[in-house]
Amino acid sequence: MSRGGLIDAQTDTHLWAERFDRDAAAPFAVQDQITKRATVALYQALIDGEAARPPVQPVTLDYVLRGRVANLRGLGRDCYAGSISLFERALSLDPHSPEAQAWLAETLAYRAFEGIAEAAAVDIARAKGLAAQALAASPHSAFAHVAKGRVLCAQGRFEEAISEYEAANAINPGLPHHYGYLGACRLWTGSINDAIPLAERAMAISPRDPYRAYWYFTIGQVQLLHSRTSEAIAWFDKVHRLMPHFPLVHAWLAAACAHNGQIERARAELAEARGLSRDGRYSNIARLKAAEHFGVAEMRNLAETIYFAGLRKAGMPDE
Repeated sequence: MSRGGLIDAQTDTHLWAERFDRDAAAPFAVQDQITKRATVALYQALIDGEAARPPVQPVTLDYVLRGRVANLRGLGRDCYAGSISLFERALSLDPHSPEAQAWLAETLAYRAFEGIAEAAAVDIARAKGLAAQALAASPHSAFAHVAKGRVLCAQGRFEEAISEYEAANAINPGLPHHYGYLGACRLWTGSINDAIPLAERAMAISPRDPYRAYWYFTIGQVQLLHSRTSEAIAWFDKVHRLMPHFPLVHAWLAAACAHNGQIERARAELAEARGLSRDGRYSNIARLKAAEHFGVAEMRNLAETIYFAGLRKAGMPDE
């Protein structure tokens, strides 16, 4: 059995998919059949899609694409500021653009989630409104669902975020990011053993993806929470090489190194996390627990005995 399909790269939606009976003796006949049907399906899908799609100003789309490119160059305070300004520019040109709304929502939610926003609550509130607008305007856009999922993650609502990522995956199962996001959510909702296979599936689809650092990070978290400290450090080091300005990885590295007896490095990583964060969450355990979300009770307990215990060894006070 073979399968053919077409995806709209702009909206991440499926235009056409169909299964074919494969004759092993005549593979080129199957290929020819797929090509002919795809041509007809593409023609009709393009007509239908363009008729249903709201008009997009070329300049607006240009700013959205430039913002997406800026996001791929790396994360951190300055990178976020650059991409957000481009998405803001796109939205100022077309306040009703679901693409601009969704990308700005996701980026604001990411910045808040990572602890480098000047005012995380403000970013999350705005991202929530933008994601809702994008979904209302384009309910069949995979990325609109992803944007809402990121907002829910920033709010610590991981179970609800899973529903959004699964909806995005149903629209476009070929994108790797949904699997990576699902892995992180599964971790904090207690299905810790599902997290690594989902991250690995994302990496198998797109092994050199610019966002693969997040998938490495999820694997590192699982390894540390299973008390496999050397393996955790190896994965966190991969994240660090790709995203040196990611405060979360420095904090988790601090805990892992402390458990591994590398106290000096643990202290240095904790100092780095403190320097990169904008809200002082790494000043003490109480503040960190108030700023971040650690999922269901089972995972909060595991974080307490592994992650927070490691941070205490690295020198983080309770209050």
